[in-house]
Amino acid sequence: MRVLVTGGAGLVGSHSAEFFAKENSKNEVIVLDNLMRSQIFGYDKDSVEFNWNYLKNYKNIERIKGDVRNDKDLSKAIGKGVDVIIHTAGQPGVPSSVRMPKEDFSINAFGTLNVLEAARKTSKETVIIYCSTNKVYGENVDKFPLEELEKRYAFKGVSGVNEEVSTDLTGHTPYGVSKLVGDLYVQEYSHIYKMKTAVFRMSCTYGTRQFGFEDQGWVAWFIIATLFNKPITIYGNGKQVRDMLYVDDLVDAFNAFINSDLKRGLFNIGGGPDNTISLLEFLDELKLLIYKKPQVDFADWRPSDQKVYISDTKKLESALSWKAKVSVKEGIRKLSEWIKANESYFK
Repeated sequence: MRVLVTGGAGLVGSHSAEFFAKENSKNEVIVLDNLMRSQIFGYDKDSVEFNWNYLKNYKNIERIKGDVRNDKDLSKAIGKGVDVIIHTAGQPGVPSSVRMPKEDFSINAFGTLNVLEAARKTSKETVIIYCSTNKVYGENVDKFPLEELEKRYAFKGVSGVNEEVSTDLTGHTPYGVSKLVGDLYVQEYSHIYKMKTAVFRMSCTYGTRQFGFEDQGWVAWFIIATLFNKPITIYGNGKQVRDMLYVDDLVDAFNAFINSDLKRGLFNIGGGPDNTISLLEFLDELKLLIYKKPQVDFADWRPSDQKVYISDTKKLESALSWKAKVSVKEGIRKLSEWIKANESYFK
């Protein structure tokens, strides 16, 4: 099987590439990445270059430095055709999308369309996995009634957000809009061109080899900041809640869809109600795990920041016999240990 992973040096991309390289030594895995993450977030050191070099250890992974917006780069990566494309490439930051909406649209919306077209023209049999986001629901999520507890908000009357929630008539941030454009195009290519596609609307995904910044990847960023005495800014009161999904569980879901008989899929994916945590609770967990108290400041809420987002994963669990396996505590421990072992990248 030939698998192309766009954004293959990122968290989800590198773990996807590694999974398929290890699954079968006869698999050919192509990784395409422009290595722009540090540049996007104004970081003056390498970040995903670590993953880029890490993947060099696998003989059946080919690495191509290139951009999904560039036809020649995509053509080189796809070659005469691939069986699967896992499209993880994207501009992943909400604040950065506000600062540079045209670049955000170019990467997330046009980049996705470009990948779809390249696949369609080369091989319509290609299975396409798209990494979407809970941000496509925007502020519609805030219409669910909440109760305020000591250290978290909680949904009242619902366990999580399902796929029936509207993505329309609400604020999203430019990031949410650009990802929704890609989301809809992926769905449309299944309907009009009969390609097998799946959209995974992801909640908070985290894991080893994650390079978190204040603007994106808050789980890794909170750990990095705590370990290396950097200040953490919480926007809001810290009671906002997310369901957390360890990256290995996400890749398992991708694989389950690829091997399924489904022609198309649209799934909310996250840790679900059993794997939720608020920012305040997360900081408490770090104190117990790292034995250090984070330096925390509070600032105003950011636009369209959902107070609670918990994925209702029943549709996914039923369709693909999938279940999140890694608990929040176990996942935080694994990520913390990896960051400690690679401290030169974060100090």
